[in-house]
Amino acid sequence: MPTNILLDAIRTRRGLKWGVPAMLLAIPYLLAASICTDLIDGGASRWLYVVALVCIWNALKFIVIGPICVGLLVQTRAAEYRE
Repeated sequence: MPTNILLDAIRTRRGLKWGVPAMLLAIPYLLAASICTDLIDGGASRWLYVVALVCIWNALKFIVIGPICVGLLVQTRAAEYRE
């Protein structure tokens, strides 16, 4: 849920400029997923696969928001220029 709140804030007109830097937030999520899978390989509970899956899902959301924000920002600036 916190990532959805952040993504909603990024999709606003003022937040569109933060779309590409937000892609960098995918790195810690992928690192956390890697750590979870390493722990599982080391004998930890298999329930950590759920945590790893959530981390990967959040990383994918942040990776996708970058190009979407660039497109929305170009579209918005073009509409502002036409006015």
